[in-house]
Amino acid sequence: MKALFPRVHGAALDAVFLNTAGGLTGGDHMQFDIAADDNAHIILSSQAAERAYRAHPGQVARSNVTLRAGPGARIDWLPQETILFDSAALDRRMNVHLSHDATALIVEPVIFGRLAMGEVIRTVHFTDQWRIWRDGTLVFADAIRLIGDAQAQMARAAIADGAGAMATVLLAGAQAEALASGLTLPDTSGASLIADDLLLVRLLAEDGFALRRQLIPVVEALSTAPIPRVWRL
Repeated sequence: MKALFPRVHGAALDAVFLNTAGGLTGGDHMQFDIAADDNAHIILSSQAAERAYRAHPGQVARSNVTLRAGPGARIDWLPQETILFDSAALDRRMNVHLSHDATALIVEPVIFGRLAMGEVIRTVHFTDQWRIWRDGTLVFADAIRLIGDAQAQMARAAIADGAGAMATVLLAGAQAEALASGLTLPDTSGASLIADDLLLVRLLAEDGFALRRQLIPVVEALSTAPIPRVWRL
């Protein structure tokens, strides 16, 4: 892994990480542990889309992210898409620890094979677990489990209705309720104000390009700083 720190205007620290291995496959383990001290603001993004490649049976790649924000601090976790290839195996964990007045914006887009490349996901192992704590109390938990014939499962109306890309967005902070009313979402997406300080958004799209077109306005509406340059279409 490498971390790059581009020059930007404003008080936030921008960090762009790069997986120099080019992707993840069975047995790989990637771990982030990032802390924003009192009143700090960190914006984290990736230089390119992450790729989860075909894995040997029984071998699962793991990605664990731990974010910590102290009093008055804010962390924006804004990686580019994770692309799942046929027979990929990836388990992800997101653990966020917030002080009483800290803020976190968490974004995770996923592409189930690239439509423009004719890629079809026949078999996949993908799990994604999120846990958010505030002052040591669990305030949000979410889990995605997609194992087996991904194409058939994603085609089900109750899951994705044929969409090839999805994103989960969570804003945990005092501004959540005020910002929720200003969101404009397509018919295939939705938002839930779980609590006054917890806003969850899920987006579905045909492919990665369409997803990013939907996602950029959402991130801009929920962010207090310019969206990272690597996100621009």
